[in-house]
Amino acid sequence: MRSAPAFSAPAGSALRRGASVFGDLLRRHSRLLRRLQWAIVAVYLFLLIVPVFLPLPDETAHVFDNLTVAAQFAFWGIWWPFVLVSMPLLGRAWCGWLCPEGMLAEWASERGLGKPIPRWMRWGGWPFVAFACTTIYGQLVSVYQYPRAVALVLGGSTLAAVGVGLVYGRSKRVWCRYLCPVNGVFHVLSKLAPWHFKVDGAAWHASTRQPHRVIPIAAVNCAPLLPLRHMQGAADCHMCGRCSGHRDAIALAPRSPEAEIVEVAQADRWQTRLIVFGMMGIALGAFLWSASPWLVALKQSIAEWLIERDLLWPLADNAPWWLLTHYPEVNDSFSWLDGGLLLGFIATSGALVGGWLYGALRLADRLLPGRDADSFDRLAQALIPLAGCGVFLGLSATTVTLLKHEGLTSVWTNDARYALLALATAWSLRLAWRLAARRGAGKARRTAALLATAVGLAPFLGAWALFFSVW
Repeated sequence: MRSAPAFSAPAGSALRRGASVFGDLLRRHSRLLRRLQWAIVAVYLFLLIVPVFLPLPDETAHVFDNLTVAAQFAFWGIWWPFVLVSMPLLGRAWCGWLCPEGMLAEWASERGLGKPIPRWMRWGGWPFVAFACTTIYGQLVSVYQYPRAVALVLGGSTLAAVGVGLVYGRSKRVWCRYLCPVNGVFHVLSKLAPWHFKVDGAAWHASTRQPHRVIPIAAVNCAPLLPLRHMQGAADCHMCGRCSGHRDAIALAPRSPEAEIVEVAQADRWQTRLIVFGMMGIALGAFLWSASPWLVALKQSIAEWLIERDLLWPLADNAPWWLLTHYPEVNDSFSWLDGGLLLGFIATSGALVGGWLYGALRLADRLLPGRDADSFDRLAQALIPLAGCGVFLGLSATTVTLLKHEGLTSVWTNDARYALLALATAWSLRLAWRLAARRGAGKARRTAALLATAVGLAPFLGAWALFFSVW
């Protein structure tokens, strides 16, 4: 068996040729990439485990003199916000090049039982359910603040990834493809990436019409289980480069950041639910609850009502730390009332913001010609830039808080937030316009659909404006 030959890019731009060469470099240096992943695994496990055994830092602790604060900054100030940013810039390169969980899942699968993937695991709703549950549970246990909560949420996910790898698949990333809590978010955001591994169908077909080939073509182990011959976008590709040059038909190539949403246009109902109710509803509530003046007022009113009736158990803060935040040594514990209100706030945000937007999109879809079973879900893909921006703004709030604690404040933080939100809104509306045009709508109907979409976005944008004014 021989390695697949390097793909010979057709004559074209230097960018296209350079991208193809880089893809081949990834394939040729796969062992070096794997060593890098193991180094990331070591750092990840160190930052995940060691702070659990250290005392909680006081307010005088800083990034450069306290490991727990340093780990908090690494995970929530840098890691997760900018992993999210990398998706529309590089595709799922994080998954293929650096992710410790993906590396451990594949390593376990190489040594596991190799059982077939069960039908229940292939259910299309897991990305939404896993994202929603992890987001809500993380808020209940204050995952952004405490190392035990980090070990529970991130470490639990990692152990589950290894467990799935030990049982299902052979040298595959079954967990990453079906059950990873952020797989759905990465999937939709990577549709905006200006790079993808492009498959030349004609070259692939030509390679199969050579029955007298002396040296057979080596098979490619696609860890995220993609059908390489029919791969059209970057949503599920981990950008590892293993398939680069395969059958002289696959190469890393530049593309329009809007191509996968407008031209490939692959969507389904669960993606729509993740975007509208998950990333723009549930996540919004999870990020904004601590800045809501209404929640504080509601809690005070309910507490007074309970005290008047001598119902004190909801005010007790005796829940275990793995169920509700419970760190009395630093005067931070949630009562049962806190937990209930938090759940109610997030659920209400998801229902109201997501429901309003969902209805507006339904109206926009009805205003356009060419409706079919999937037209609504394709239109919802236009919201991906704004949904991703919202999640980034929420995660980066922790970055801003930690930097303020280090004495690094900036007067332009809110200006940058507003600018990002405005740009993301403009991009989403542009995508909606292009999708409407692709359905053959005239300017009048496109404008009406765009106005309906804009009205649907009003609560989402208003909530973020409130957050910026308070945080």
